[in-house]
This record gives sequence, structure tokens and C-alpha cells, in this order.
Amino acid sequence: MTKFFFLIIILFNLNTFNSLSGTLTVTSGGSKNEYKKAYFAGGCFWCMEESFDKVKGVIKSISGYSGGHVKNPTYKQVIYKDTGHVEAIEVYYNPKLTSYEELLKVFWVNIDPFDANGQFCDKGKSYRSVAFYQNTKQKKLIENSITSIEKKFDKKKIVTLVWEFKKFYPAEDYHQDYYQNNFLRYLAYKSGCQREEILNKIWN
Repeated sequence: MTKFFFLIIILFNLNTFNSLSGTLTVTSGGSKNEYKKAYFAGGCFWCMEESFDKVKGVIKSISGYSGGHVKNPTYKQVIYKDTGHVEAIEVYYNPKLTSYEELLKVFWVNIDPFDANGQFCDKGKSYRSVAFYQNTKQKKLIENSITSIEKKFDKKKIVTLVWEFKKFYPAEDYHQDYYQNNFLRYLAYKSGCQREEILNKIWN
């Protein structure tokens, strides 16, 4: 009986997450619609993954590309060519535990909304910050949050882009969970960019 129980747990875990393909499959508790998705771009997607993975109610975040016109872009294409894409993340979350509005708050405090040329040490169009909306409700929440932040900063203009979500392309496997799989390299990169120091100056 005990062996059978552990077999069920293992099978559930294998069927729930497929990290190699960068997709999430829900096999328990009803339909796939029990989990929702949100899309954000805040410069380096490694850092954004880490920030959102810590949030209660977030099931998984996936690094990828969005906002452009090239189908199935590669990292080199996005960084070095004019694909129109930005580094972005796809966030799977449980709406019973968190909300799009809460995720939006997490997004803002993890970016520099006043930098139009990229984020932190990463500069260029592919590193711009973007809040993607999938419906009019999300668009309104983004617009309201921008108004609120601008008031907080004495009407300093927010330059974060607001784009309608169209398509998300998962990044290459080696980018997924980079902050966990390449911990020391990730820390060195993050420290060199002074990401935490800049965020503290802006938001604290």
C-alpha cells in the first residue's frame, strides 16, 4: 500500500510539470482553466523568473520572448536582430491564491519603470520593460497602477510599455530556471548589474 501511494505521488509530479518543454500541464483538481497565465517583461528574464517564483500562488514562471513579429525566435535573434521581441516571462498562477493585480505589484517593484532603454546593466530594445494585457480588465489595472505610481513619484513619467499580449515563445532550455541551475553565475551577473541596489533606491 505504501509503495503504491508513493508511485501515485511520483506520477502526479511527473505529469504536473514538464520543465524540459517549458510548459505546465494541470492534471489534478479539474480543468486547465483552474490556472491562469500572466505576461511581463522586466529586462533579464532570469531575474524575473526568480522574483515571481517566490510569490505565493505562482505555480511556475517560464523565460521566453514576446511582443515581436518573428515566429519561434532564438536568443541571438532577439538580442542582436530587429525581431521586435523583448525578454519576457510567462507566469502560471492559481487565482485562488493570488491575482493579476497582486502579480502586477510584484512586477513594478522588480523593475526600473523610468528607464526607456532597457533594465539595469542590460540595454537595448529587447530589454525594455513591458506589462502585457490579455483583456480590458488587465489593461485598466495596468493603467491605474501607472497613475498611482506616477503620483507617488511626483508625476515622474513611467516609460514602461503597455502592450496587448499576442504570442509567447519559450526560450531555450538552458535559460529556464537559470537562477537555480547556474546559481553562482547568476549571483555574479545579478551583483554586477547592481539590480538589488537600484531597486532599493527606487522603491524603498
